[in-house]
Amino acid sequence: MESKTVPRPAGRPLTVEETGKTAETTRHARVAWYRRGRWPAGRLLALLVLVAAALFFLIPVVWVLFATTKTDHAIEAQAPLSFGSFAQIAHTWDNLYSFEHGAILLWMRNSAIYSASGVLLALLVGIPAGYALAVTQFLGRKTMLTVTLVVMLVPANALVLPLFLGMSDVHLIGNAFSVILPFGFFPFGVYLAYIYFGSTIPADLLAAARVDGCSEWATFRRVALPLSLPVVGLVAFFNFVANWNNFFLPFVMLPATNQFPSSVGLEGLLAASPAFNPSAGVDISVLRPEVALAIVITVAPVLIVFMFAQRLLVRGLLAGATKE
Repeated sequence: MESKTVPRPAGRPLTVEETGKTAETTRHARVAWYRRGRWPAGRLLALLVLVAAALFFLIPVVWVLFATTKTDHAIEAQAPLSFGSFAQIAHTWDNLYSFEHGAILLWMRNSAIYSASGVLLALLVGIPAGYALAVTQFLGRKTMLTVTLVVMLVPANALVLPLFLGMSDVHLIGNAFSVILPFGFFPFGVYLAYIYFGSTIPADLLAAARVDGCSEWATFRRVALPLSLPVVGLVAFFNFVANWNNFFLPFVMLPATNQFPSSVGLEGLLAASPAFNPSAGVDISVLRPEVALAIVITVAPVLIVFMFAQRLLVRGLLAGATKE
């Protein structure tokens, strides 16, 4: 049976219950008016800010992609975001490959070797170190954790000079290990592993493994490590990106052109292009389309790794955020 509202007789004062209902109705009406009148404007402003930020970062990327499809003259004559032709991409690649007899492929191979070796070394050292700091007690543990945090906050470029002096003392300047060994030093990965093992792996599970007779190393290898794939993927990705994009360290440590990674090789490519370095002379093989194509080729491995590792990245970033 539907309830009917009985109208209040004229002149009768409101009861306490009716006064409360009227105040609540008025409050809801004011909230609804506020949302209708104010929130859409705030959301519209937030949307405009997000769109402006997206365009600010997206337009240069799209311009670089379209620049590979046009000639150097067409880049200036045509619209900035216009498409050229696929045949021009092949011609641009031929010009880029002719620069120092395919140096772009050599630089990409060097980057892959340096980055992959640094990732492997960072995982072999960083994951066990993070586990040890998180679940074991030993003399100097807090000091090591403090040092790890301090070094993590130091800019990487500030460490290049002491690293150069140290590598010079052991005669490794010009050797691939002068880049690989510093790449393997990744305190941020140690800290990520420390947070993961300290907040995600149940302590009772590790204690049960120790009761069953496992040593600390066996507990880490058989119990903790199989459960830590998200943080392993997270550390590997961040270390790979840092290694691949590192410019200053290889630039200082590796004097030979055939040892350059792609980050340093791009600088040499820009220096040889008259569009970016007027004192370089006339080199018709290195123009703006060739530089744009080299940039796309250099960035592509990072994007490919991200596409295949994004599930592990999400799991690693959310690890420890919630407890079951």
